[in-house]
This record gives sequence, C-alpha cells and structure tokens, in this order.
Amino acid sequence: MRKVSGYTKPSQANEEGLSTAVDRVAGVTRELIDSLVTNAPPRDREVEAEKARERTRVRYG
Repeated sequence: MRKVSGYTKPSQANEEGLSTAVDRVAGVTRELIDSLVTNAPPRDREVEAEKARERTRVRYG
C-alpha cells in the first residue's frame, strides 16, 4: 500500500484502514492467481538455469 498511499508508515489514525485495504488487496490477488490457467508444461529450474548460462557464454564468449 506504500506505493498507492504514499505512506512509508501509516499514522495510528490511518493504520486500521490501510491494514484492511492490504488484506483485501491480498485476498483479491490470491483469487486472481488461483483462477489463472495455463497449457504450458511446468518449467524445470535447472534446465532454465543451464539455458541462461549457455546464452551468457554465447553472448560474452
């Protein structure tokens, strides 16, 4: 909420409202993520890391 409200630390008067907003945003975000679907197979971190290392070798020699 810091980016939206501009507060780095809310005042006591605003703390409850911002806390409620954070909880609601987190809930909606979780709902969105849970509803997303994909047909792509899951990625393997090690395979992706090796691809990145190879790209780096080709790029920088």
